[in-house]
Amino acid sequence: MKVWLLLGLLLVHEALENVAGQHPPKNKRPKEPGENRIKPTNKKVKPKIPKLKDRDSADSTPKTQSIMMQVLDKGRFQKPAATLSLLAGQTVELRCKGSKIGWSYPAYLDTFKDSRLSVKQNERYSQLTLVNSTSADTGAFSCWGQLCRGYICRKDEAKTGSTYIFFTEKGELFVPSPSYFDVVYLNPDRQAVVPCRVTVLSAKVTLHREFPAKEIPANGTDIVYDMKRGFVYLQPHSEHQGVVYCRAEAGGRSQISIKYQLLYVAVPSGPPSTTILASSNKVRSGDGVSVLCTVLGEPDVEVEFRWIFPGQKDERPVTIQDTWRLIHRGLGHTTRISQSVITVEDFETIDAGYYICTAQNLQGQTTVATTVESS
Repeated sequence: MKVWLLLGLLLVHEALENVAGQHPPKNKRPKEPGENRIKPTNKKVKPKIPKLKDRDSADSTPKTQSIMMQVLDKGRFQKPAATLSLLAGQTVELRCKGSKIGWSYPAYLDTFKDSRLSVKQNERYSQLTLVNSTSADTGAFSCWGQLCRGYICRKDEAKTGSTYIFFTEKGELFVPSPSYFDVVYLNPDRQAVVPCRVTVLSAKVTLHREFPAKEIPANGTDIVYDMKRGFVYLQPHSEHQGVVYCRAEAGGRSQISIKYQLLYVAVPSGPPSTTILASSNKVRSGDGVSVLCTVLGEPDVEVEFRWIFPGQKDERPVTIQDTWRLIHRGLGHTTRISQSVITVEDFETIDAGYYICTAQNLQGQTTVATTVESS
């Protein structure tokens, strides 16, 4: 027994000496001066969510709010989808919330002042109603709030609504056209549209050249198809001109559109390019004289003329005649020539002086002048 006790004491003493002789474990790398020696913890921190007003202030862009509702039967309402497909003959009722509302709808309805369409402004909303709809009514219907100060109003971009409605009618795959032939001008600095719009959302539409007969691919680079506009020529050039038509297929039926003559425009858009020329710059008393003002421009852009002449204050008798025509300038380029001529039949001294012509189109105006003297 004493032997076992003695052995136990010896083992304890040896263990104590080993512990005292051990060195503390060394770090894997020396710590830099000032380094935080606090061990990281796995404590979870709840992320701080910014307040709603903070997010709103970071994005100052106004949020667009749709204000359009479609009136259904039995007094039910729903927000219309971006596109709607309805049968011709159905009544359409659209409401837009606001005390002052502006509307836009297919130009066909506005051009003929169609009695089937009515717009009524109420205290809290405006309602558009279209009865006895036809395939020709296919198009975009939109509304917007108006911000008014007195009689001056502007569009509220934050409060708008829109939908595009296809009115499907038996035997009509294309939106009807008032003519059997139309002209599309190809301008080198803007898009051109062949307006083959369909009345059936699922219709497959292709573009074709009449001569030489072939399909023109809408490759997405030069030409794209937009069901709300038609075939869009993104960068028109002279090789695109010619006679084309569209073909639509849907539900086992097919239909060909009217034909379109594509004409390339030789003159770029801008204020009128104007010249002025007198039949004679020196006129004897009693003779007649004419002054011609000429504008070369785009085929589909109208030009207005105004004249200032020496005998105007004294109400001297003159005749003014405006005309225009299309001319071909080689390589298929088409230009509109607009002219205004002022004529003095019985020239007197009071008619001598500056004849000033101002030509104006949607892009601006140009003024030119010439002198006519008494000889």
